[in-house]
Amino acid sequence: MAVNSFMVPLGTPAPDFDLPSVEGGRVSLSDLKGSPAVLVIFLSNHCPYVRRIEQGIGAFAADYQGRVATVGICSNDVINYPDDDAAHLAEQARRAGFEFPYLVDETQEVAKVYRAACTPDFFLYDADLRLVYRGQFDEARPGNDLPVTGASLRAAADAVLAGEAPVEPQAPSLGCGIKWRPGNEPA
Repeated sequence: MAVNSFMVPLGTPAPDFDLPSVEGGRVSLSDLKGSPAVLVIFLSNHCPYVRRIEQGIGAFAADYQGRVATVGICSNDVINYPDDDAAHLAEQARRAGFEFPYLVDETQEVAKVYRAACTPDFFLYDADLRLVYRGQFDEARPGNDLPVTGASLRAAADAVLAGEAPVEPQAPSLGCGIKWRPGNEPA
């Protein structure tokens, strides 16, 4: 079932995290500080909404490298969704051309504090780590033939990099709901 992202209030500070990477080591929010913009994306390997745009996400990150520090996070329950374990996420990163850290949120606490609802779910922050965009990548979805351009996210990134106000309107992302471990669903 498709789920829309929550529209977290603009200006919300980026919650801290320190998570293991599928490539080894750990990455924290402080590792991304100093960039003109920071993009946190909640992703998964199994979701058709992510699969539809994953190469576009890889292209976006490559195009904005050095200006937008990007990190992917998978918070799904890997017991019931084994395609989202670290080994499968590493395969996805290679397939999709992800050159950014891909992290595993095993406790699901990071997804909760970000108020992530779906995969994909995009959170773009300015240099002060204040939320300037939370919404869709573009209008490409499973079942439509629209090209994967990343137009919505690119417009938001261009605005923040130019020091402009956040783009409006912002359409929520649509994707597979985060796969919460039984009993771990957010209140």
